[in-house]
Amino acid sequence: MPFDALRPKITTILANDAESVTQRLTEVCELLQSSIGYYDWVGFYFANEAERTLHLRAFAGEPTDHTVIPFGKGICGQVAESNQNFVVADVKAQNNYIACSMYVKAEIVIPLFKDGKNVGQIDIDSHIADPFSPEDERFLEWVNEQVAEIL
Repeated sequence: MPFDALRPKITTILANDAESVTQRLTEVCELLQSSIGYYDWVGFYFANEAERTLHLRAFAGEPTDHTVIPFGKGICGQVAESNQNFVVADVKAQNNYIACSMYVKAEIVIPLFKDGKNVGQIDIDSHIADPFSPEDERFLEWVNEQVAEIL
């Protein structure tokens, strides 16, 4: 499904005040994971600044053991420190990578900012090598902007 077709669906999910924030985030994850063929795992991690850790709050895809990630560790932990998008075309080429599944070949992590502060991120794993484009980055930045409004 093209990104433009997903935007109104995401807006509708996030606007549903009858559901908790976590429920809405899970629905966004499920929509992305089921609508984009190369999004095999989609999750939102949020920062605990005091502990310098990221905590998985919502996801769609196979369950993961990586529900808490220290800042600096793996792709997600690096984004928590760099505040920059991180697109990994080939996870095997990364020496600071946390393997969640033997099937993951690529990963994209986009920081989520609230009031100018990096409070979390969206993390997407793909079983296809090098599937992510600049359009994925722009779309996921938009998703995070929408999510920030309900936090």
